[in-house]
Amino acid sequence: MLLEYIPLAYLILIAVSFGLVTVLLSSLLGPRRQTAVKDASYECGLPSEGIQYTQTPIKFYVVALLFLIFDLECVFLYPWAVHLGSLGLAGFFGVLVFIGILLVCFVYEWKSGALEWD
Repeated sequence: MLLEYIPLAYLILIAVSFGLVTVLLSSLLGPRRQTAVKDASYECGLPSEGIQYTQTPIKFYVVALLFLIFDLECVFLYPWAVHLGSLGLAGFFGVLVFIGILLVCFVYEWKSGALEWD
């Protein structure tokens, strides 16, 4: 039973070994010259201008997280669409309940103002 996993163990061992060897070789053989140009800030190929650090509004993170949540839910709909014919009417009504829950959550987020930038 466990003999079937030996090729997988070899593959994992080779992958981990390759990663460790390349990191070790690059740290041993790579150049270590620090210059002012390497330590300078870099922004789109031009020297940085203005304030380097600004606080990002929390609204950006809220909208980003909401996008990820609803986007992930859309990914769950793909397997359903592929197997719709074999799921029958029960699968159809099941996904209608799923989409209904998503719609209620979306309306709640919309009404609570989480999607507003003001």
